[in-house]
Amino acid sequence: MINKLMDTLAAAVADVKDGSTVMVGGFGTAGLPNELTDALIAQGARDLTIVNNNAGNGDTGLAALLAAGRVRKIICSFPRQADSHHFDRLYRAGQLELELVPQGNLAERIRAAGAGIGGFFTPTGYGTELAKGKETRTIDGKNYVLEYPIHADVALIKAEVGDRLGNLTYRMTARNFGPIMAAAAKLTIATVHKVVEPGEIDPETVVTPGLYVKRVVKIDRAVTAAGGFKS
Repeated sequence: MINKLMDTLAAAVADVKDGSTVMVGGFGTAGLPNELTDALIAQGARDLTIVNNNAGNGDTGLAALLAAGRVRKIICSFPRQADSHHFDRLYRAGQLELELVPQGNLAERIRAAGAGIGGFFTPTGYGTELAKGKETRTIDGKNYVLEYPIHADVALIKAEVGDRLGNLTYRMTARNFGPIMAAAAKLTIATVHKVVEPGEIDPETVVTPGLYVKRVVKIDRAVTAAGGFKS
């Protein structure tokens, strides 16, 4: 019987290796799998390449992983904001490598990896520093830059509901990068707030099929100081 449910977060991330490329879902704090990043910190993997939309917020989640000195390189589209102090400190000290990717290109490079696409031409970035050293082409009178897919060893994502087969649905904007990251990684680990039996999720509403998910961990939903629920 297929059963992808894991008893603990520690067991789910136990075999993440040093030097891995790890995709971390989330748009800011929406859909960020904080529990999995905390488990990865405790597990001890280092020299990681992280792929995320931004470079961490405050002192928790992805920011805590950076602060712990476990990340060698980050690939993201929005590294600097008011509370990205850990990224700022490490980058300015030369302790963190940055590959800056426009947000649409980032999403498409991840999607291309899951779709088996070898590369694609995009107008975004043409004529800027981001296109330096890259192949360009003029198509129908418009200039494009060649971009390549981003593959990952591991994807850490946060979903809302899952079953033991790994089928997932998401909660509103917490969905963001999760589905494309799941398809682009060799090993996808998802947290969910609710586990149901196979068949209880309407097949028409499944966002990430279990084919792309190797491990599922149920976690409690965090409660904010205001009494509401986080995504």
